Amino acid sequence: MTDSNQTDHQPAASPDARFVREARFFKPLANHKVRCQLCPHVCVLAPQELGHCGVRQNRAGILYTLVHSRVCAAHLDPIEKKPLFHFLPGTQALSIATAGCNVNCKFCQNAELAHVKTGPIGGEYVPPERIVQIALDANTPSIAFTYTEPTIFAEFLIDTADAARDAGLRTVAISNGYIQPEPLRAVFAPLDAVKIDLKAFTQSFYRDVVGASLQPILNTLVTLRSLDKWVEIVYLLIPTLNDSEAELRALAQWIHANLGPDVPLHFTRFHPDHQMRHLPATPLETLELARQIALAEGLHYVYIGNVPGHPAQNTWCPSCGKLLVERVGFAATGVLFTPTGACPACQLPIPGFWHG
Repeated sequence: MTDSNQTDHQPAASPDARFVREARFFKPLANHKVRCQLCPHVCVLAPQELGHCGVRQNRAGILYTLVHSRVCAAHLDPIEKKPLFHFLPGTQALSIATAGCNVNCKFCQNAELAHVKTGPIGGEYVPPERIVQIALDANTPSIAFTYTEPTIFAEFLIDTADAARDAGLRTVAISNGYIQPEPLRAVFAPLDAVKIDLKAFTQSFYRDVVGASLQPILNTLVTLRSLDKWVEIVYLLIPTLNDSEAELRALAQWIHANLGPDVPLHFTRFHPDHQMRHLPATPLETLELARQIALAEGLHYVYIGNVPGHPAQNTWCPSCGKLLVERVGFAATGVLFTPTGACPACQLPIPGFWHG
C-alpha cells in the first residue's frame, strides 16, 4: 500500500493533469498491475485500466485518482436535504461532488454523474482551499460530500476536510458505506458526521439491485460508531423489494443491538427512476408501518422522508413527547433546545450536533 498524495510519480502534463494525483490505498502487483484497496471490490487493474468506480486508473503500475479537485456539482443545500436531522438543523451546507461511484444501484437518481466509466469525466477545477473559501463567503457552517459516492474521491475528501477543519468548518459525508476497514478510518477521520444509505437488509438485494454486498456496510456502521462519529441512516423503501415486515423488524433489531437506540433512522419514499421506472412510489402506509416497527423495537428517532408535511419529519422528545424540531419540506422552521442540547420540558439530553 502507498499512502501518499505527493506527485513524485505524476504522469506527463495533460489537459487533466490538475486532477490526477497518486492514489492512497493500493498495492503494486507483478507485471505493472495494481490492486486497489479502497473498497470491497478490490479491483485488480492492468496498466491503463479503470476501477469499478471509473475514476481510479492504473498508470504504469501506479494507481491514480482522476478526480482530485474535479468538482462536477456544487450547491448550497439545507442540511435537512441530506438528510441529516440531528446535525445543525436549519443551516445550509456547501455540497460538492466529483463524478464516479463504486456501486450500480438500479434506482440511482444521479446516474449521469455516478456512472462515468463509458464516457468522459466532467468537472471544473476547484481545489480544497477554494472550496473552503466559498463556504466561508457563503457563511455556511459545513461542507457536505454528497450526490455521488464520496469514498471514491477519498484523497480530495481528506484534503478538503482537513482544510475545512483548519478554517473552523464542519464536514459531513453522504455515503453508501462501501469501503474497506483501513481506508474507512482514514477517509472518515476528519469528518463530523456521516449519513449512510443502507439500501436493504438482505444480501440478495445488494447483489441483484446494487451490485455490492451487505456485510461491508454493516461493518462500516459499527466502525463509525466506534470512532464516535455522528451517524444517521437512510433506508429507501422500494415496494416489493426491501419492504417486508420481517426485513424491517430485523433491520431495527440490528440497529438497536449494534448501534444503539439513538441513531436516527430515516425511512424514505421511493420514486421510480433509472432502471426501476416500472415500480410504483412507496405507499404512505408502508412508510408509516416501517416507522411503527422501528419504534416498537426501541429506536428513539425514526423519520419519514420524501413526504412533505408529515409529522414524522419532526423531531420529538422520546421521553415526554415535546416537539423539538419542526420541519416543513427541507426547512427546519423551529428548533427548541436548551443551551446544552436537552429537551426544554424534561431535560432529557437529545443526541446530535445542535449548535455550531
